[in-house]
Amino acid sequence: DMNNLEEGVEFLPAMNSKKMEKRGPKRCVVVGIALVVSLLVSLVVGLLVWHFKFRNAPVRKAFNGNLRILNWEFLDAYENSSSPEFAVLARKVKSTVEDIYRSHADIGPYHKETAITAFSEGSVIAYYWSEFVVPAYREQALDQAMSEKQNLVQRLNPRLRNPALRVAEVVAFPVDPQIARSARDNSCIFALHAKEGEVTSFTTPGFPNRPYPNNALCYWALRADANHVISLTFKTLDLEQCTDRSDYVKVYNSLSPVEHDAMVRLCGNYAPTYNLTFLSAQNVMLVALVTNKEGRYPGFKAEFFQLPKMKACGGTLKGESGTFTTPYYPAHYPPTTHRVPSKQNVKVRFNMFFVLEPGIPVSSCTKDYVAINGTRYCGERTQFVVASSNSKIQVQFHSDASYTDTGFSAEYLSYDSSDPCPGKFACNTGRCIDTAMRCDGWLDCTDGSDERGCTCTEEQFKCQNGWCKPKFWVCDTVNDCGDNSDELKCSCSEESFKCDNGKCIPATQKCDGSDDCGDGSDEGSCNRAAVKVSCKDYTYKCRSGDCISKQNPECDGEKDCEDNSDEDNCSECPWVAREGFCGCQRGLSAPRLAWGDRSGSNVQARAVKRITTHPSFNDYTYDYDIAVLELQEPVTFSSVVKPICLPDATHNFPAGKDLWVTGWGATVEGG
Repeated sequence: DMNNLEEGVEFLPAMNSKKMEKRGPKRCVVVGIALVVSLLVSLVVGLLVWHFKFRNAPVRKAFNGNLRILNWEFLDAYENSSSPEFAVLARKVKSTVEDIYRSHADIGPYHKETAITAFSEGSVIAYYWSEFVVPAYREQALDQAMSEKQNLVQRLNPRLRNPALRVAEVVAFPVDPQIARSARDNSCIFALHAKEGEVTSFTTPGFPNRPYPNNALCYWALRADANHVISLTFKTLDLEQCTDRSDYVKVYNSLSPVEHDAMVRLCGNYAPTYNLTFLSAQNVMLVALVTNKEGRYPGFKAEFFQLPKMKACGGTLKGESGTFTTPYYPAHYPPTTHRVPSKQNVKVRFNMFFVLEPGIPVSSCTKDYVAINGTRYCGERTQFVVASSNSKIQVQFHSDASYTDTGFSAEYLSYDSSDPCPGKFACNTGRCIDTAMRCDGWLDCTDGSDERGCTCTEEQFKCQNGWCKPKFWVCDTVNDCGDNSDELKCSCSEESFKCDNGKCIPATQKCDGSDDCGDGSDEGSCNRAAVKVSCKDYTYKCRSGDCISKQNPECDGEKDCEDNSDEDNCSECPWVAREGFCGCQRGLSAPRLAWGDRSGSNVQARAVKRITTHPSFNDYTYDYDIAVLELQEPVTFSSVVKPICLPDATHNFPAGKDLWVTGWGATVEGG
C-alpha cells in the first residue's frame, strides 16, 4: 500500500509540471498580442485625431488684389460704390475672378467669398478682396499658388468670340493681419476726389476737438482726374509713439492696402517743418489709419491736390553747370520712377541725398537707388561728389513700387581736370571746400585730405603724425591729434601750478595779484574778493568799464563789480525767445506759456502780451523761424525755473565740463 501511495504521489507532480511547461508560453503570447493591438489602436486613434482636428483644421486666409480690364471704359459713376453702374461691373469682375480661382486645384476648392472694393482708371483697374477657408496642411500650397502670376490668368472659352470681360495683370497679396477686415465693413471709409486748382483737406475723426477712436480702421480713398497724380501733405500728425503694435498711418500707391504698394508708414509726432509730402505714381492713393485699444492722441490733418502727370523723367542736361533733382523734390518722390539725366561734363555734387528703403542695407541698394557709371548709391548721405574720368557722366535714379523717400538735390558742373575746384581746395573725394578750411585743425574733407601735408603756423601745434592743431587744444585732456601727441608732457611738478594754456609757473605765484600765466587762470579761480585789474581779452568787464580778476563772476550771487552789473538781470525776465512761433501765431488767440515741473505745484503760467516775428520770416520755407514773445508779467526764477544764460565772452569753460548747445541754422562748417 505504501509503495502504491508513493507511486501515486510521484506520478501526479510529474503530470502537473508538464502542463505548466505547455501553458507558460501561450500566456505570454496572449499578453504580447494584447499590447500590440492596444498600441495599434492608440496609434490609429491618434492619427485620426490629428487628421480631423489638426491637419484638417480650417484656416481663414484673406488676400487683397487688383486686375486690369482690357475691354472696358471708365465711367465717373464707378467712383461711387453705391451706384448701379458700379454694382453691374462689380458682378462681372467678381464672376471673372471666381472663374480664375476655379481653374486652379490649389485655389478653387477653398475660395469662400470675393468682394470688389473699388475701380480706378487705366483703362479700368478693379480692386478686390478675397477670403478662403483652407485645411491647415494645404495653407502653404494656397499661399504659393496665389503668389505666382501664372496661376491667376484668365482662360477664355474658345467658343466665346467676345467674352464679357477680358482681364490681365491679375495679382493678389496676403492681407496684413492688422488691417484685415470684413468686405462689408464701411463704418470708417471716405472717398475724396481732387478738384482742379483746389486743395482738399481731411482729418482723423474728431480732430482737433477730440482724440481719434481706439480699435479703429479707417480708409481715405483719394482720387485725381485722369493723367494726373496726387500730392498729399500731412500738415499736422500726432499719433502714439512708434512701437511694433502702436497706432500708425500708412499711405499706399493704390486703392488696395497691400504691402507691395505701401509708400510710407507714419507714427509718433512730427515738427511742422518736417517734410511729410508724398506723390503718387497714378491718379489714386489710399490712406489707412490703424489704431489699438490704448492711448488718446489728436490724430492728423492732411491736404491733397492734383498735379499733371509727368510725361517723361530724365533727359540730357547741357551747359557748364546746373541743377537737377528727383521728381517733385523736396516732396517724397513717387514710386516706379526711372530717371536718366546725362551730360557732357564730369562732376555731380549731391547736396541733399535721402534714398532710404526700410529694411534694405545701404551696402546692397537693391530697391531704390541712384546709379552713377555703374555704382549704386542709397540711404541717407551727407554732401558728396562723384566725378567721371571722361567727358560724360550718367546718373540713373530708380524707385520700385513700394516705400519712397525725399530723394536728392544735386548740381552738375564742368571743370578743368588740372584745377577741379577753382579758388577752393579739392578734397580727394572730389568735394570742394573754402581754402580757409585747409590746415585749420578740423577734418572738413571726409577723408582728412585737407589736413595732410600742412605747414603749421605759430598759433598751431604740430602733432607727431604731421597734423596741425590749435595750440589751445594742447593739454586739454582730449586726443585731438589722433596719436595723443598733443596730450604728452602736459604735467607740471608738484611745486608748480599748471595754467589753462599749459604753461607751468611756481605755485607761489598763484593768487598773488599778478597775471603770471598770461591768460589770467592763476588769478581767476582765487576765492578772495575780486580786485580791479588791467583789462585783457580774458578779464570780465563791468558796465562801468572796470575789469576784475575773478573768473565767471556773472550771476554767482556775489557783488563783484562796484556797480553790481555782474548780477543784473539774474532774477526775472519778461522776454522769451522761441523757435517755431512764427508759423503758428496766425489764429493763435491769447497764448499762454508754462514753466516748471508740470506734474507739481511749481508751475508758472504767463499770458503772452506780444509776439514779434523776424522781419524776414518766410511761411513757406520757414526761413528765419524765430520770434520774441513778451509776457504780460515776468516769471520768477526758482530752483525749477531758470534762464538759459548767455555767458560773457570771457567765461571760462574747463575741459570736461558738461554743456548744453541749442539753436538753429547750419550744423556743419560751410553748410
